[in-house]
Amino acid sequence: MSVETIARRYATALADVVVEKNETDVVRGELKAWEDLIRSNVELNRAFGDPSITHARKEGVLEALLQKTAPTKTTANFLRVLLRNSRITDLSDINKRFVSVLEERSGLVNGSVTSAHELTDTQKNELKGNLEKVTGKTVNLTYAIDPELIGGVVTRIGSTVYDGSVRTQLEHLREQLLEK
Repeated sequence: MSVETIARRYATALADVVVEKNETDVVRGELKAWEDLIRSNVELNRAFGDPSITHARKEGVLEALLQKTAPTKTTANFLRVLLRNSRITDLSDINKRFVSVLEERSGLVNGSVTSAHELTDTQKNELKGNLEKVTGKTVNLTYAIDPELIGGVVTRIGSTVYDGSVRTQLEHLREQLLEK
């Protein structure tokens, strides 16, 4: 099973719990802190991922850290579940997916726009408005420039790509001409 599939399952289950308990922001912040702690501490990351270290020792380390940091019961229990299932080293992927699930549930989607040149504020607002109409959600966009596009834009929202670039249109035209 892929890490993405696993991350989605854990993230969705956790999102169900935190929304019900109204702990969304607190748990999101605590998990980010734990992600940073595990990522920044090489020995800790290695210890949690090392199969030669007994589960009891890993539990001892986790419990000691939980006592020092005193997270919410939800966060502590979630970390215990991850450790029990040997997934605590996947916390970064799970946390990314968790944030994504929460944003989706709140009606927010992230997207990226790549254009051949800098877009004006008017163009950005118009593009954002059109994407919000298409998705039915609030869209948060990041922008990048790729001069090889020649013109137009390529927009990605989740796994959906809207390719309105001149480069792609020319490629389609070339393919049509070669078919005839």
